[in-house]
Amino acid sequence: MTEMNENPLDILPEVLLAASAVFGLLLGSWLPRARQWIVGLLAALACVGGIVAASVAAAEPALTAFGDAFAIDPVTSTSRIVVLSGTLLVLGVSFSPLQRDSRETEFYVLVQLTALGALMMAGTQDLLLLAAAYLLASIPAYTLAGFRKDGPGTEAALKYYVIGALLGVLMLTGITVLYATGRGTGYPMLAEAFRDAPKALIATGTIGLLAGLLFKAGGVPAHFWVPDAVQGSSPPVAALLTTIPKIGALAALFRLGAVPLADSPLPWAALIAVLAAVSMTLGNLAAFFQSDVKRLLAYSTISQVGYLLMPVAVVGRSDEAQQALLYYLAAYAVTNLGAFAVVCALPRAVNLDDYRGLARQRPLLALSLVICLLGLVGTPPTAVFLGKLEVFTAAVDGGYAWLAVLAAVNTVASLFYYLRWIVPAVSRGEGAALHHGDRTARTVAYTATAASLGLGLAGGPVLAVLTGALN
Repeated sequence: MTEMNENPLDILPEVLLAASAVFGLLLGSWLPRARQWIVGLLAALACVGGIVAASVAAAEPALTAFGDAFAIDPVTSTSRIVVLSGTLLVLGVSFSPLQRDSRETEFYVLVQLTALGALMMAGTQDLLLLAAAYLLASIPAYTLAGFRKDGPGTEAALKYYVIGALLGVLMLTGITVLYATGRGTGYPMLAEAFRDAPKALIATGTIGLLAGLLFKAGGVPAHFWVPDAVQGSSPPVAALLTTIPKIGALAALFRLGAVPLADSPLPWAALIAVLAAVSMTLGNLAAFFQSDVKRLLAYSTISQVGYLLMPVAVVGRSDEAQQALLYYLAAYAVTNLGAFAVVCALPRAVNLDDYRGLARQRPLLALSLVICLLGLVGTPPTAVFLGKLEVFTAAVDGGYAWLAVLAAVNTVASLFYYLRWIVPAVSRGEGAALHHGDRTARTVAYTATAASLGLGLAGGPVLAVLTGALN
């Protein structure tokens, strides 16, 4: 019988986030509209406290909490720090647009609950807990997508919800099949049971499970919601949807490949490699001729999922897979949020031409945009450059050299549509949409840009702490 470890301190970051969300919701019902920002401050403090707690836990030996249901290991610790840091940045770009909004408290609470769901997905080692985490990361996000209650937002929320509900049912069906196959829901138990289980049942259950996790990650073939939901939602929500849930979903996929499916007869590596190749290629092709900046970044994030799936494909085949995934997750998060922070800083600049003359009017913001967009390509010395090197190395080491070559070709091709945004920004002219800006969002953009550069320059020490066995 598994010994139960029910120490709440083992999941302190998650506890802090949940407590802040509940207390903030109660507090917001009593605060006047002009003081609702206090709930946002409480959320930010919970994130800072969670980052500190996660950093302390990362220095300790790996362990499991509540039996084997939740693991505290390098994957969980890194995901905690990245998710909570990303949530801080999202809260930062949300502050000014939400001032004196009648539902300001609700927004902060929903952001925290979405982040909590991502944290639970990253650390879970039990299929039932994974299903609960999926719902927790999804339902608040549906509400956030339609938070503005306008036409585009309502359409975004509806498409997001319908696809999420459909793929969520497939995920629950897959979990049911895997439970029936392995006679349990814990990953260690399933790993033993899957060695001799019927291949057809494992394949059926895994495909259903992949449907839900690829939906949260925004990868092909569960990507259809991404462009419409991102374009229709507000810029802060778009930043959250393309970053926070993706981290938890990819960490969950990595853990599935490393533990329950490691010795199964299912061709996990080949399946994920194909999904990675299709995601990066389709995302790039669709982004080529987009003129709406949010829609361009939406397709960009689909292509980024392809690169992030590469280390998932070679888990167990390459010793570089874990640190490549974790480092790339951190690099992508700060760089993508930096680009979205620029969009948040210029709420009236919707299309690429609206950014014409940005370098002349707001040189620092233009510099941040250029660094973040070139960072998403993988230009040194940004963090994504080193992340892609690690990912390519892991793919080659794991026997998927063709995937690394395809990823390199896609990387070069992606430069085209990022340059379509950069060229107007550094060209002469004066866009009327540039006169109105958000000072807080500009600060967030500068911070995220500096983090992207700093993470790239400090890549060696950071990569060294991302090693360690899963629990």
